[in-house]
Amino acid sequence: MKLAAAISGDLRKIMAEEIKAAEDAVTAAMRQAADGLKADLRRQVTEAGMGQRLAKTWRAELYPKGRKSIKAAGFVFTRAPTIIRAFDQGAVIKSKHGFWLAIPTPAAGTGARGKRMTPGLWEQMHGSRLRFIYRRGAPSLLVAENMRVRTGKRGGFAKGSASALRSGRGMTSVVMFILVPQVSLKKRLDVDGVAERWASALPEMIVRNWP
Repeated sequence: MKLAAAISGDLRKIMAEEIKAAEDAVTAAMRQAADGLKADLRRQVTEAGMGQRLAKTWRAELYPKGRKSIKAAGFVFTRAPTIIRAFDQGAVIKSKHGFWLAIPTPAAGTGARGKRMTPGLWEQMHGSRLRFIYRRGAPSLLVAENMRVRTGKRGGFAKGSASALRSGRGMTSVVMFILVPQVSLKKRLDVDGVAERWASALPEMIVRNWP
C-alpha cells in the first residue's frame, strides 16, 4: 500500500509538472503570436501608405488576463474597424445626405481641433456661402469668392476686407471642395491572410516554448 501511495504521489507530481509546462508553453506561444500578428498588421497599414496613426489602432490582448492557462487565447483588434474593413475588402463611399461627396482641398483647412472640414462647417466658420460650379464630364466644385491670399508664415486664404471688396483689388476665387458622386477604395490590406499565417505557425510555437 505504501509503494502504491508513493507511485500515485509521483504520478500526481509528474502530471502537475506537465500541466504547468503546457500552460507555460501555450500562454507564451499565444502571446508571441498575438504580438506578432499585431506587428504585421501595423506594418501592413504603414506599407500601404496609410500612416502610423491608423496602424497604431491595432491592439493585442491575451486571455485569461494575468495568469497562464492551457486554454490561453489571443485577441487582436483595431479601434478603427470601419476604415480597416473598407481597405481590407474594398468599398464604394457615397454621401449620406445628398448626391455629392465633398472632398476638401488644402485651401479649405481644418476645423477646430483638426476636425475634418465640411461645406457646412466652412460656411459657418467664414460667414459666407460657397458657390456651386457644375462641370460636365468632370468633378463639380464648391468655390469661395472674394478671397485674398494671406501673407506671412500663416499663409492660406481669408475673406477680403470691406475696402478690398469695394475695389476688387487682390480678390480671387478659390476651390474649397471637389464634388464627386462616389469614391471607390481599392483593397490595400489582407487581414485574413496575415492572421492565417500566424494561426498556422502556432502549433510549432507551442512546441518551441515547451520546457
